[in-house]
Parts: sequence; C-alpha cells; structure tokens
Amino acid sequence: MQILKFYADQVNERFIAQAVEALRDGHIIVYPTDTLYALGCDALNQRAIERLCKVKGLNPDKNLLSVVCSDIGQAAEYARIDNRAFRVLKEYLPGPFTFILPASTKLPKVFKGRKTVGVRIPDNNVARALAEALGNPLLTSSVAVTEGGAEDAAEPDALAMEYGASASLLLDGGTGSVEPSTIVDLMDSSAPEVLRQGKGDFND
Repeated sequence: MQILKFYADQVNERFIAQAVEALRDGHIIVYPTDTLYALGCDALNQRAIERLCKVKGLNPDKNLLSVVCSDIGQAAEYARIDNRAFRVLKEYLPGPFTFILPASTKLPKVFKGRKTVGVRIPDNNVARALAEALGNPLLTSSVAVTEGGAEDAAEPDALAMEYGASASLLLDGGTGSVEPSTIVDLMDSSAPEVLRQGKGDFND
C-alpha cells in the first residue's frame, strides 16, 4: 500500500490525480472524511464495488450502499432529489450526514432493484476533490472499528496495517474522527427521519 500524506485538509492536486488513477483502474483506496476514514472505489465500476463489499462484508442486496459526491449537482445525477430534499441538503451539506434518497438509474447494476442510495458530501476538501476529479461519485464505506477500538480507526498508521492487503492507496489526512455520520432517511422529504445519530445534529 502506498501512503500519500496530506496536510491540514489541504488538497494536493498531484496526489488527488494519483488516487483518481487508482480508482479508475478499479482499486480500493482509504481516504479521510469529516467523520471516520473510509474505504472508497469508483461508484460506476461494478467489479470494484463487489471487491469493496467483500472487504467490508457487505451484502449489496441488504446493506445500504452510500456514495460520496463533490456537491449537490453531482449527487442529483445519481439520486432523485425533489425541492424539499434539495433544501435539506443545501442546509446540512457539506457535513457529517448520510442522506438516504431514491436511487437514479445511472448507478451500476449492483444498485438495480434497489430503491435507495446513501448520499454523502463530506466537509472534507480531500474527499470532495476526489469525487470532483473522478467526475462521478465514490462508493464509500467507513473503515471498520476493530479490536483496537475507535482510536485505531482514526489513525492512518493503524489503517495502513488493517487494509494494506486490500487497498492500494491510503490518503493520510492525519488523525480522523471516531464518530460515524448521522443517517437521515429522506425518502419522504416531507418527513425526514434520523435513523442513526452520529456526528451531525439534524433538527429539521
């Protein structure tokens, strides 16, 4: 695994380009967000998605699949966002939230038959720069909190040991957060529902 060190959430364009090349080649990367570090791959690459799901032990038919987008405009290409949902996203994003929205048909076949997609626009320059440079979202899943505890999940060195065999790159943004995102169900945008309380406070 190669480690690329970022400083204070500053975007190193050369490192971003290197990470995007790895994503386009179907690799999994580890990268910082505004919550936990995450495993990511190209959300339009079916094989990469299957590989990431295997690493995380996710069942694509049962588990919520989430994507990281650069902004609401990119999210609107892959999720159906009505006016009320748009107002909610505009108020809370970028931020530590995962919003469950109706999935669009532009997502790959692993999403076919699924009605939902989790949308993340993290308050983290590196994460958003990856999605912007890639030109489409990353499929994303927070790193697992292992026996070492939440502190290990926040430390790049520990993550390099944990995922050295399954990810080709680690974007080291320093010590991360130990809290996950707050998950909000926006399938009925007139009645948002918090499904998991995490780092973000949702008061809609």
